[in-house]
Amino acid sequence: MLIIGESINGMFSNIAAALKNRDKKIVQALALEQVAAGADALDLSCGPASRDPLIDLPWLVEAVQEVTDKPLCLDSSKPKVIAEGLKAARNKTIINSTTADPEKLDILLCLAKQYNSKLIGIAISAKGIPQNKEQRLELAATIITRAVEKEFPLSELYLDPIVMPLNVAQNQIKDILEAIAEFKMMAQPAPQTIIGLSNISQGASSRSLINRTFLTMAVASGLDSAILDAKDKELMDTLITAELILNKNIYCDSYLEAYRKK
Repeated sequence: MLIIGESINGMFSNIAAALKNRDKKIVQALALEQVAAGADALDLSCGPASRDPLIDLPWLVEAVQEVTDKPLCLDSSKPKVIAEGLKAARNKTIINSTTADPEKLDILLCLAKQYNSKLIGIAISAKGIPQNKEQRLELAATIITRAVEKEFPLSELYLDPIVMPLNVAQNQIKDILEAIAEFKMMAQPAPQTIIGLSNISQGASSRSLINRTFLTMAVASGLDSAILDAKDKELMDTLITAELILNKNIYCDSYLEAYRKK
């Protein structure tokens, strides 16, 4: 599974302060901590407090790639901000993300092709958040169809069903898991699947437990990637064990230690 560390995000007070004060050390230490914990890529987001994301995102990109060559997941709702981040990137990139709206989808597909970037497509549109599996599949089909028309390789496309908080959308969680499985059957080659894991536990108590349990269920449904807190050791151990049980890794008595090092 592709593990994308979520922690370099301006919604967190330490990153917001680092952006304001141009403190590379905070950002770089957190990047290295996530990589050491098992992150394969790092999500970079200026967050809502950024006064100038067109400058702030490239600054984050430059700061992080001074200390690691891990892929960078450039996270913004604004294509112009994504474009500036891509210009600054030397590492491999993932664009996070496009909706199914044609105007935004076309712009970000073109940027992904231009910069040889992977692309996350989220099952949402200007009409709002989908309320059931069928709506998620319809939006995913729109993204897939447009990617094919633009000759964007589906193997580089990640589809996100939009994970909703358990405490306000409990009735949608089963549909989300089923959508993950069905996304994989919508095209050949199959698109990848991804979730923003922490959404499931927003506003809830026992956040880590909810995250661990849902991640296990999503992996069993065919999940390929997740944006998550790689510093949560119990979460990472649960993921390693889930993949072991699904025969994605080879068993040995010291499998946790072995696959943490890997």
